[in-house]
Parts: sequence; C-alpha cells; structure tokens
Amino acid sequence: MEKHSDIEKRETVVICPICNKHFQQNIIEEHVNKCLFLNTEDINNTPSSKRNGSHLKNLTPKDKKIKLESTPSPTFPNNNQVPQLNKFRDSKTSKDKHLPLAEQLRPLCLDDIVGQHDAFGSGSMLRSMLEQKKVPNMILWGPPGCGKTSLANVVANICKEQNNMRFVKLSATMAGINDVKEIVKVAKNECQFKRQTVLFMDEIHRFNKLQQDTFLPHVENGTITLIGATTENPSFSLNNALLSRCRVVVMQKLSVEDVLVILKRAINSHGQVQVVSDSKELNDTGTPRFIVEKESLKWLAEVSDGDARIALGALELALTARDPGDELHVTGPVILTLDDIKNGIKRSHMLYDKQGEEHYNTISAIHKSIRASDDNAALYWTTRALHGGEDPLYIARRLVRAACEDVGIADPNALVEAVACLQGCQHIGKPESDILLVQCAVRLARAPKSREVYNAMKRCQQSLMEAKGPLPPIPLHLRNASSKLMGQIGYGKGYNILHKDESGLEYMPEGLEHVDFFNSNTSIG
Repeated sequence: MEKHSDIEKRETVVICPICNKHFQQNIIEEHVNKCLFLNTEDINNTPSSKRNGSHLKNLTPKDKKIKLESTPSPTFPNNNQVPQLNKFRDSKTSKDKHLPLAEQLRPLCLDDIVGQHDAFGSGSMLRSMLEQKKVPNMILWGPPGCGKTSLANVVANICKEQNNMRFVKLSATMAGINDVKEIVKVAKNECQFKRQTVLFMDEIHRFNKLQQDTFLPHVENGTITLIGATTENPSFSLNNALLSRCRVVVMQKLSVEDVLVILKRAINSHGQVQVVSDSKELNDTGTPRFIVEKESLKWLAEVSDGDARIALGALELALTARDPGDELHVTGPVILTLDDIKNGIKRSHMLYDKQGEEHYNTISAIHKSIRASDDNAALYWTTRALHGGEDPLYIARRLVRAACEDVGIADPNALVEAVACLQGCQHIGKPESDILLVQCAVRLARAPKSREVYNAMKRCQQSLMEAKGPLPPIPLHLRNASSKLMGQIGYGKGYNILHKDESGLEYMPEGLEHVDFFNSNTSIG
C-alpha cells in the first residue's frame, strides 16, 4: 500500500523548463534529463521518420513507455554543457578567428581583471562574495571599455562551475519586456530544482523606468539575480525602487598603465608579434609576423582615454592592415613604428556625451573654475568641452550666467562682454567661435567677484518659500492708479519720487519693513 507522501508526490504536476509540458513530480527529473539530451542531438542527422514521430505510430502505449525508459539519461558535469543562447564564449579555447580582439581577451576569473581595485580589488566585499561563489544584485556603472562586460564574463564562468546556478545574458538594445518575461518564467521553474538564475542586462538604462518595473518583484523575491551594466548615471536613468534592491558599483576609467597591461596581454596571446624597444632589436626565437615598438603601445594606451576596447580595436586594425600574409618569407616581418600607428589613427578618443553626465560635469568645471578665479583651469575646461563637440551656444549661455552670478556688480562690464560673446557665437558659428568662448571664460575668471546680488536673491526666494499664510499685500501708495476708481480707493495716494530716506514712504510690504536681504545676519523668519 502506497504511503500518503508518495501519492501526493505522484499527483503533483510540474512544468518542464525545456519543453513547457506538464508532468508528475515523481517523473519530472527523469523527463528533464531526457529532454535535455534530445535537444542536444543534431536534428540534421536524425531520420525524417524519427523527427516527425511516425516510427511510434504502430507502437502500443506499453512499448512506448519501455522505449522511453530504456533511453539512456546523459550525465552533464554542469548545466552549461547544454547549448543555450546568450552564453559568453570561452575566448581562450575558441577557434573562431572572426571574433574581435577585445572579445577574445575577455577575462575568465577575478585575477584576470585589470584595474578597478577599489571595486573588486583584494579585500573588497564584492570580491570576497564572488570568491565564495555568491553573486549579489548589482548595477555596474562606468564609462565604455572599463570592464563591465568583462566582469559579467567572470560571473558567467562562476555560474558555469556551479550546478545550482545558470547565467543568461541580454542587451537592452535588442531585447524587450517579453524576453525578460520568458527568462523569468524559466527561472521560476528552475527554482523548483534549487537552481538560481543570474541575469546580466547590458545597457540597462535603455529600458525606460516603466519597463524597469518588470525586474522589481523578481529581484525582490529572489527569482533572478540581476546584474545591470550602464554608462549613464543610475540616479537619473534607473528607478529608485530598483536601485534600492541593487548595489551600485562605480567603475572608473582604466589608467594608462592598465590599458598598457591589456595591450601586452593581447600581444602575448597573438603569438606572432614581438615588442621591441628599437626596430633593430630582435630575439632569436624565429621570425615573427609583426614587430611593434614599445612607444607605439604606450601611445595607444594614452590616446584611448581609459577605454580598453578602443585600444584593442586600434591595435587589431593596425595588425590586420599591415599583415604580410604569404609574403612573410620574402619581405620579412612588418615593423609597426609609432608614426605608422599615428597615421592610421588620426584622432585620439575622448569620452564626452553631449546629453549625459560628462556634459554637465564639464560645464560645472568651467563655472567653478571661473568662480575660483582660476583662468588656467577655465581655459582648459572650455577648450576640452569644445574638443568633445559641445555646442558653443550652450557654453556661451553658461558664461552669461556666470557673469551675473559670480562677477555681478563688482564688474558690470563683464555681463556686457558675455552677452557680446553669445551674440558673436550666434553669428559666426563653430569652429571660429572657439576663441570667443575661451577669451570670455578667461576674462570672467580674472574679473573681480561679487555674489552680493545672487545671495540676496536666494534669501528673498527663501523668505517667499517659508512664508506662512497669504503674502502681504502691496502698499496702496506703490500701486498704479490706472483708472479713476482706483484713484478714489487710494491707489498711488501719497506717492513721491524722492529718495526713500526723504520721501517718508515705506517700500517693503507690511511685516517686512526691517528685513534687509543684503545683510546675511538679518533674520527673515
């Protein structure tokens, strides 16, 4: 006689995460193994009769059961041997030569990550968690090429080593809400087998805030572990509710030394490139295909602006363009000098987003340099903004603001010159307007400063915001008597044009007669 627990287990229905069919709980494990095995077979090598199931038509239900039970269940060392979409490729074992060099050099473990010592260095909390095979919910925020996707690749390999973890990668540039819902649906089924799903969402800021709400319940109840990557400031581009459930990891630009380390790794992995201090310096290890001077690598690291992908792409482009091919035995190795690489890369790369955080950060740097009377810094930040492609009119408008806010009445002519600079930029456009902007920025930085009017305005605004009840009425003698009726009820009565000390009139409203907004010690409460 069957026990009650066995009967209950047999009658419980579970959905198969592979084929989405319903099965009893006591046979679901066996079915999943068979389902995985059948999905890994090459359908092109299967006879058509087996593909359409016609070979089972003449079998009795008993025969079918016997054949299914006799099917060997495969054993996988881990879950990642099953072919799945959106998996990272193992760059060190891949034979695909068409992968970009940056993709081939993806790190496989934490020790392979270059830079980011504050976020993932030795002794950091996140590194300790990852070393313990624990993946937290986190948002990776940093500029392009700093290692966000590389870190996700490391997490993917951590999941590959664990039988109870699976890794899925999506990009918000290509995926939508329906893709996320499908992954969550499978993740819920995986949870029944105590397998955790780690979802890496690249460019997560491309989801609007309404779409981001899709993640909230599933991150909160642990159905998925979310790793988001973004180049935009999460404070502006992501939901506060989502940020409260994830740790924001700030990743910095790579230093020149870090990019140089990555470039040397690329050289070592190529196997046919030799780095020399001088083009005449050669080792006796055979004839390499390329000879690269150290100064060339250093220059690449310097102009990449902390973006390893830019540096690796430039190196790959230079090597591909000068590949000697089958003529190597005739012409000898190709020597890539500093001049050769400079000719191929005419312009350095600089991170500047005209609508993102760098836009506001650079403008803020210009304004604060002027406020501090640092003419050299004002010149640098203005020139850097123009070099990054900033709109000259936007800079000019901010200079007009600085002329009023910081120079003020200490030098009234500064405002006249700032407005003239704005009009000049409107007339001549770029690039000729660059000297107007730089000259105006330096002029404002060197001008005497007075924030007296600005501070008085802020105190006045504060008093209006903190006012209780209705605002006091305008005194009758200050009102304009534009009609006979207004004159009869006292509008403008007793007004004179004398100085306030001689007129005998009060120009502040009732209750504020003794408030002086220009005196910082005056109470406005």
